[in-house]
Amino acid sequence: LHFSKDVGRPKVDSAREKLLALNPEIRVEAGCERLTAANAGELIRGFHAVVSAVDNAETRYALNDACVAAGVPLIDAGVVGFRAVLMTVVPGRGPCYRCLFPEPPPAGGAPTCAEAGVIGALTGVMGSLQALEALKLLLGAGEAYVGRVLQFDGLSGRFRETAWPRDPACPVCGDR
Repeated sequence: LHFSKDVGRPKVDSAREKLLALNPEIRVEAGCERLTAANAGELIRGFHAVVSAVDNAETRYALNDACVAAGVPLIDAGVVGFRAVLMTVVPGRGPCYRCLFPEPPPAGGAPTCAEAGVIGALTGVMGSLQALEALKLLLGAGEAYVGRVLQFDGLSGRFRETAWPRDPACPVCGDR
């Protein structure tokens, strides 16, 4: 969605432009506001699902917490280097992000995208899987990645799926 000429432009503007060029009959609501724990609930209000490709832990946790609180499914993917992960959170049907990772990593505890790099082809693979996951959820078709984590190693070309149990003591989606 982004070309060299788009460097320096907000990604939301570049993405909107490309999507409308692909299909001028769709409606794209673009917003350029940093998502935080304070505004996440308001930003996701009215959506049927959220597809996330954020690049930092603070935003990922804020989005998870807001989606669980609002009952909105979250389809999350992350790419660092040649490795990628996909998970789907459907509040009331399975675990949330904090069930798998209760606390954000300490500063410097995990490589950032800027440090490890991001392989564009891998973001395309994961973005396509996220789009498929969103369609399955919205259409009520197939089996979503609820309670499962899909990992992809771009160097070997192998996918690995791991069970992801809900934590009854989770402060966000637990039994309390």
